Amino acid sequence: MARTNPIVFLQQVRSEISKVVWPSRNETLISTIMVLVMVALASLFFLLADQAISWLVQLMLSIR
Repeated sequence: MARTNPIVFLQQVRSEISKVVWPSRNETLISTIMVLVMVALASLFFLLADQAISWLVQLMLSIR
């Protein structure tokens, strides 16, 4: 494995960081809101699915 000079490494890191296109504040806000909405929808879906499965299991176990 080749060893890199720490100074050269830091120069390369700085060069790569300058190539990154960072999202704007507005893009970050919209993405965050979208993630929160999707989390809420997924939570609601899994709550309803859990309740339905629980109801079916209770129905099946109560039949003799």
